[in-house]
Amino acid sequence: MAVTEPAPAAPTVAHEGILRRQSLRESAARTYARSLPVVPVRARGLTIEAADGRRYLDCLSGAGALALGHNHPVVLEAIRKVLDSGAPLHVPDLATPVQDAFTTELFATLPRRFAENARVRFCGPTATDAVEAAVELVRGATGRDGLLAFTGAHHGTTAGALAASAGVQDARVTRLPYPYDYRCSFGVGGERGAELAARWTESLLADADADADAADGPGGPVPPCAGMIVEPVRGEGGVIPAPDTWLRRMRELTAARSIPLIADEMETGVGRTGTFWAVEHSGIVPDVMVLSKAIGGSLPLAVIVYDAALDRRPPGDRTDTFRGNQLAMAAGAATLAYVRRNGLADRAALLGARMLGRLQGLAATHHCVGDVRGRGLMIGVELVAPAAGDPAPPATALAAAVQRECLSRGLIVGLGGHRSSVVRLLPPLTLTDEQAGAVVDRFADALAAAERAALRRSEAGLSH
Repeated sequence: MAVTEPAPAAPTVAHEGILRRQSLRESAARTYARSLPVVPVRARGLTIEAADGRRYLDCLSGAGALALGHNHPVVLEAIRKVLDSGAPLHVPDLATPVQDAFTTELFATLPRRFAENARVRFCGPTATDAVEAAVELVRGATGRDGLLAFTGAHHGTTAGALAASAGVQDARVTRLPYPYDYRCSFGVGGERGAELAARWTESLLADADADADAADGPGGPVPPCAGMIVEPVRGEGGVIPAPDTWLRRMRELTAARSIPLIADEMETGVGRTGTFWAVEHSGIVPDVMVLSKAIGGSLPLAVIVYDAALDRRPPGDRTDTFRGNQLAMAAGAATLAYVRRNGLADRAALLGARMLGRLQGLAATHHCVGDVRGRGLMIGVELVAPAAGDPAPPATALAAAVQRECLSRGLIVGLGGHRSSVVRLLPPLTLTDEQAGAVVDRFADALAAAERAALRRSEAGLSH
């Protein structure tokens, strides 16, 4: 008697089964998985195909790690070349042809004045590892322990990186105001708000200088500063570009006091903001750059690049095991070269400006849009609740509803910023004009649907 093979499970059943098992097995610390119940099985460029057969435009881009989108041919070719060569896939800090090619390409992209006297250190594979390495570097080089960081920052998830991020208390970290036009700490915004933020920092450092010069030695609110860490565009904190004049002022203040300036370019680097590195908008030369995400071409890779004068670590000092991922270096070198040779940073500036213009136009017809901002293809839409006051309260629930409505229309977006009220768009730099239009259209439709639903709930509540 012939045995009939059971029919394969329907795509939707398999999709739901995977999600159910994930919820049973994995940590409650899941973030994206909670708000984006998608099971990707294939992807190319901007598009993801899920296990249930649905297709999505991915404007999360691996949390900003995919400069060229999913499975770009040059990245796949670079990975296959290493696999077929028989080269080791992992070594510590031994010199290899793959590592040499990556380092050469990386230095070719760096701002010239910075690259002239720079050194690179390969860290563990995550951005957090690079932040830890940068903080350790400046503390070792200066012999000081204090760190200057900014409100709303996100630099990672280990102890040192968290200490520099928002919401964590550390006696060695001094919090400074970050210019934020829409929710200005000083209530004025614009150039005036940025100027007041700079003056606050200058005054604090001047007081620290006076305390250090006092006969009884260091004291006061600021411990001796080993470094200042800043995001040229605040990413997870709501896509808030630092004003160029303010960033230049931070460079002047730190340079005058021999305080190393650390530029966190984890999310802003590799062309995303319209220049290859975001510090190029202001023209500053930092002492340290923290690089990860897109530099690995979709694979885990993190480095710090820094002024050689800070290179005081003795041989054999603490290092990380997984800092020699050859596949990530090959994918990263291919990505860096492709972005550089094809002018994708300029493309991001042009296309990002068009998208910003269209999204800013939504504010005229949707009162829930408090602010639209960004740089290049790093865009944030801050949603607010209609209420008295300026600025209006954050609309956390509405932002989550917009994300769900986007997903139902085949668009994946992230959330961040003040109380998770900012919808974040990070499309790949390979985005086409047609795709950019589709992203904005789907977002606008999702925004309108979420707003209508919120209004209906409000009216229903009033009627009762």
